[in-house]
Amino acid sequence: MSKKPLILGIESSCDETAASLITENEKGSPVILSNIISSQVDIHKEFGGVVPELAARSHMEKIDWIVQKAIDNSGCKVDDIDAIAATAGPGLVVCLSVGLSFGKALAASLKKPFIAINHLEGHALSPKLNSKIDYPYLLLLISGGHSQFLNVQDLGKYKRLGTTIDDALGEAFDKTAKLLGIKFPGGPQIEILAKKGDPKKYDLPKPIFNKGGCNLSFAGLKTAILRITKNIKTDQEKFDLAASFQKTIEEILYKKTKIAFQEFEKQNNPQKKIFVVAGGVAANQNIRTMLKNLCLEESYQSIFPPMDLCGDNAAMIAMVGLEKFKLNKFDNLDYPAKPRWPLDENAAFLKGAGVKL
Repeated sequence: MSKKPLILGIESSCDETAASLITENEKGSPVILSNIISSQVDIHKEFGGVVPELAARSHMEKIDWIVQKAIDNSGCKVDDIDAIAATAGPGLVVCLSVGLSFGKALAASLKKPFIAINHLEGHALSPKLNSKIDYPYLLLLISGGHSQFLNVQDLGKYKRLGTTIDDALGEAFDKTAKLLGIKFPGGPQIEILAKKGDPKKYDLPKPIFNKGGCNLSFAGLKTAILRITKNIKTDQEKFDLAASFQKTIEEILYKKTKIAFQEFEKQNNPQKKIFVVAGGVAANQNIRTMLKNLCLEESYQSIFPPMDLCGDNAAMIAMVGLEKFKLNKFDNLDYPAKPRWPLDENAAFLKGAGVKL
């Protein structure tokens, strides 16, 4: 019986230090042997957001221990590893450099192949860890740093259909939470507060709702939240604003996703229509439910990663590493960190007030 590949994934793009080992079973499906994630929430919460220098220092302090724990928990030995996959971008360069350098050093010492991974590609392929998915599929990536619709045509072949022209959706959730007095990271708490509020209390703006295709914008919505919070006096008003914000986001995503479906079908004419949602905001249950219902309306199969794999993790990095390992797609040990690294290299850079839609 031939040995199944064993891949070590390392992730340090922002404020999670993570390592994972995955292999595959006899049917070729991925198997997670270990998945260790060390969060830095306690380090950054007093500052209301991630401080890059503190994050990098924490990565340096933990990376040895996290990787060793992943190896120990997998039941494998370090010499059993066939390749090391590490996030090379996008992200905070001081943070990326820690995991990337560690991965390169380990690959060199073990004389094993090294694979540089795009963090966004990790999210794009993360549902493959628990679902069998065939290309092409439509991806909605919604996280703290990214919000985009992508036509996933094959491994390494992506076409962007829409993106945010200003802020990412996860950032909008976190900033709204901060304005409501919720400590960092407050985004996930919005959904909890929303359950106590009236979603019709505040009529919030939906930027570029009727233009721009399936591009997104959240800066104007955040400004409206800022203005309203200055006059909020009671907890109930906070609950109502959280509920109104949640409802507004759902309405924006509903409409923009319908447009993305149309664009995806124009480009692919797929026999099977598959919609994948990934990234930290994919853990929002209200958004999940709304998108699942939309998929039922439009005859799409909806696929989400497990809740524990929505946020940043190393299993998704190892997943891409496994796919690339099987195709002998390896990288040199001088591969640089890339703080900006779009999946669709040909897509126009859309940011700022001067964007024309």
